[in-house]
Amino acid sequence: MSEMSFEQMLDASWKSIHAGEIVTGKVISVKPDEVALNIGYKSDGIMTRSDYSQDNTLDLTTVINVGDEIECKVKKVNDGEGQVVLSHREAIASKASEELRKAFEEKTVLTGKVVQVVKGGLNVEVEGARVFIPASLVSDTFERDLTKYQGQDIQFVITEFNPQKRRIIGDRKQILVEEKKEQHDKLFSTLAVGDVYTGVVKNLTDFGAFIDLGGADGLLHISEMSWGRIENPKKLFKPGQEVKVMVKDINGDRIALTRKFPDENPWKDAEEKFAVGTVIKGKVARMTDFGAFIELEKGIDALLHVSQISKEHVNKPADVLQIGQEIEAKIVDLDVENHKISLSMKAMLPGGKKDDGEFADVDIEAVGREEAAKADTEDAQ
Repeated sequence: MSEMSFEQMLDASWKSIHAGEIVTGKVISVKPDEVALNIGYKSDGIMTRSDYSQDNTLDLTTVINVGDEIECKVKKVNDGEGQVVLSHREAIASKASEELRKAFEEKTVLTGKVVQVVKGGLNVEVEGARVFIPASLVSDTFERDLTKYQGQDIQFVITEFNPQKRRIIGDRKQILVEEKKEQHDKLFSTLAVGDVYTGVVKNLTDFGAFIDLGGADGLLHISEMSWGRIENPKKLFKPGQEVKVMVKDINGDRIALTRKFPDENPWKDAEEKFAVGTVIKGKVARMTDFGAFIELEKGIDALLHVSQISKEHVNKPADVLQIGQEIEAKIVDLDVENHKISLSMKAMLPGGKKDDGEFADVDIEAVGREEAAKADTEDAQ
């Protein structure tokens, strides 16, 4: 057997490497745009700035020191000049790709930063690897503008993993759907009529507001927003506003809400405060052809029929009264159960009295609903 030459023995003493291998090298010199590393091979490894960072203006001497150990991927064993070409970025990407493969197989929830909003979805970075989340899988509701996600950390699962075709697809939607189902089940497991919640206004319509209770939405109808009269929900609430509500009714998955809290009911002491014969002051809140509605206090309106304004004939209330005007009148009828109070200014005049039968059967709440419906029709037109 022939003896090995010195060069052969020297070569044999070095470890072998191959392209695609991950190695750890020790920095032996640093330039602004290049780093030399000892990787335990017969030749040193060279890593350029672009193989370390995406920042083409980065001065490597500001982030790397001699003696640092850096994990790199072997791009070429010989660059033509006997040097090994290394890439720190590719080493990170390879490790990240392996983590993504594992997450795909185990259906692990990942967290990544949105680095780019593109037409059709989001590019998310996870430990140096890119994942694409299509727009249809970003949220459980349709979102036309995805720019709000730029720079955000979001959670998702990998639903397709094909690095050879550079196709790694993420799905955020299914996480949101599962979370909402858990919240929904948790909410309905304890939900009961009379419960008070602090919810968030999600959507507003002419007839009410949908309130997010954290797991399900409840409807706060315009008639349940206050003990007083509400003309338009959009004048009272704004989307995103927190609001305290009480569960009024539960019908399957439908939740009816109210803000008419019993302890705030302005009618609870009405028999004492508004006894028949009491003279009271109030402000003209609104008028119709048949009468004026007088606000006695917040949540309580009384009807002053046109025939009870004066001894003289009054064609319509607007001929003698103005919105906001303070008037003094006598309570001539009280129906606490149906929330009705009738007033008379004429009864306060010398010899004045209520004309029985002229307006005792007027349904104040019904009139209010008719006025609201009329206003909605006019707004729509």
